[in-house]
Amino acid sequence: MSESATILVADGSAAKRELLANVLSRSGYAVIEARTGAEALACLDAEHVDLVVVDVKLPDKSGFEVCERIKEDPRHAALPVVHVSEYAVDMADRASGADAYLTEPIDPDALIVTVQSVLRYCRARQQAEGLAERLGRLADTALAINLAPSVARLVEAAAAGAAKIFDGPVVATAETADGELLAAATNGRDASTTVHLRKADRRPAPVGTTIRVDEPAEWPLVAWPAGDTVTVAVARLREDRPPVSVAVPTKTQMPGYPVLRQLSQAVAVAAEAQRSYDEEHRIALTLQRSLLQRRLPDVPGWDFAVRYEPATADTEVGGDFYELTVIDDRLLVAIGDVTGHSLHAATVMAEVRHAVRAYAVDGHEPAAVVARVDTLLRRLLPGELATLCLLLIDPRNGRVRMASAGHPPPLVAAGRRIAYREHRAPLLGVAVDRPDDLRFTLPRGGTLILYTDGLIERRDADIDVGLAELAGAATRVDADLDRFCERLVRELAAPEVRDDIAVVAIRRN
Repeated sequence: MSESATILVADGSAAKRELLANVLSRSGYAVIEARTGAEALACLDAEHVDLVVVDVKLPDKSGFEVCERIKEDPRHAALPVVHVSEYAVDMADRASGADAYLTEPIDPDALIVTVQSVLRYCRARQQAEGLAERLGRLADTALAINLAPSVARLVEAAAAGAAKIFDGPVVATAETADGELLAAATNGRDASTTVHLRKADRRPAPVGTTIRVDEPAEWPLVAWPAGDTVTVAVARLREDRPPVSVAVPTKTQMPGYPVLRQLSQAVAVAAEAQRSYDEEHRIALTLQRSLLQRRLPDVPGWDFAVRYEPATADTEVGGDFYELTVIDDRLLVAIGDVTGHSLHAATVMAEVRHAVRAYAVDGHEPAAVVARVDTLLRRLLPGELATLCLLLIDPRNGRVRMASAGHPPPLVAAGRRIAYREHRAPLLGVAVDRPDDLRFTLPRGGTLILYTDGLIERRDADIDVGLAELAGAATRVDADLDRFCERLVRELAAPEVRDDIAVVAIRRN
């Protein structure tokens, strides 16, 4: 018995048409008959056909013309055609594109062998072309998966890509570093993709890639094709790592599941990289937060507030820091930023902060502290750069001594008067002479605002734009300084924070 196939027989002779149909039917093929070329072409639009057997002489048009029409139509271009002719078909007529030729009188065995070989060849070619197309879409999907900034976006990209590859509903799952199992589901290539939180699948999953077939009820997030099962590829890289899975309709699969296997492996590799990054980022962020000041000093007549906003999860931790400490009878205020985004930047930040406090405790004024920290950085950590703004404030009268090293200028808001206090000097880590302290007085009711560049810098705008926006936002200082700092970040920071942000607000009552 041959593989199931539907064959269209087009012949103007009823006797010959019946003969061909009987031979093909006895071999297990479904047969559709057509008397003319027009009728044959109409059948192709109305019925599913796997192969066409057409006589070269039809009542209305030649079989060559019918073949050309079939091959020119994108819907049927891959459909195999066998020509039947009373005479041998010469090379010129073969340009019509038929896949095989039979000469009358037709031998039944030759007919069946020809049909079988043409079907096998065409199916193999279609499978190869389909595989090549799927592999191309797999490459696009793998790129999207590896560019995803989180596990949620990763499974979303996997599901959307798989829907384009297999042209059907898909569910893709992966587990986050926090142990949450996320499932992205879509009903097809043109449907939206949604991400859901699911209970973990407790079925054992060995290291490697395994394929299993589930019932649709086990994957309720999409509408599966009626009468079909769900094929699930499960990939796991290590025993101590959770598996990922990609579920698709079984009928969409090729023998051996080559593309589905590769897709699940790509998801597993990308998910492992994302989970590892998330774990490292969380550890680094925890370390960075532990290095920042937790309790603010209590100084009669003065209010303080700080706000620290880490960069988004797809960016490494930075070196922003702040310090508010009472030393003897004066208030030490410092804010700075070590260049770079890494765990190393956070550790350098800790060294700079501790050095600032140590030199200030020794009784040095701000300019001298900055000079000594600069020397320490150049000698012990050559190549590192940092910005710093350092102030010593006398709480009794509001007098301020300030030194800066490449840091954005602090802003003083006193009623309607908004002014930046400029103290231009190079970054720490640059061997140059540094200016003396800048001196000014913060009036009663005035607020001093210090910040790092993440608050005011934009990739698409000059820094002066950010400074102007900050000055505009500070024309109204909230009674609650914590709320004021929060509002500054909300109004001024970019929607996606690419750099750490530190804000310090100090008000003299």
